[in-house]
Amino acid sequence: MKKILKTAMVFSLLILSFSACQQQGDVSKMLENEESRNQIYEAIISDNEHSKQLMQAMMEDDHTLMMMKDNGELMSMMMSENENMMGMMKDNPEMTQGMMSSMMNMAESDSSLCTQMMTLMKDKPIVMGQMMDMMYNEGMMDKETMMSNKEKMGIENHPDHH
Repeated sequence: MKKILKTAMVFSLLILSFSACQQQGDVSKMLENEESRNQIYEAIISDNEHSKQLMQAMMEDDHTLMMMKDNGELMSMMMSENENMMGMMKDNPEMTQGMMSSMMNMAESDSSLCTQMMTLMKDKPIVMGQMMDMMYNEGMMDKETMMSNKEKMGIENHPDHH
């Protein structure tokens, strides 16, 4: 998993370095030199705080997310260690929030991605039920509609929640 993260972070650092709008001359020269570029990568990867900052910056950058999305091999490699990825997400709620927020923004601008996300949600009745509960609690859905929708989806209604 560490090798996967290293690869992802190095790839991401490359993306960030090439997509930056304004680069200082010294930084550009350092990145041109393979040895100094690798030293920069290693310095970021080996420092926990720098690694977190890099990951956060990547999650907030739509261009980087799209490039990662387009690199199926990288995404498959990162997600193949699903247990480790889930552990990382649980340990770093800020990263998870950033990823979720970026996914929602992408779905909002991409109808096919939005449809995929809705299909995934539909196939997870517990999550869908929790969302309906939240909508009911926030006054976005009346109780009758919520109960009817849950019944249609085969989601157990728990009257003791309301």
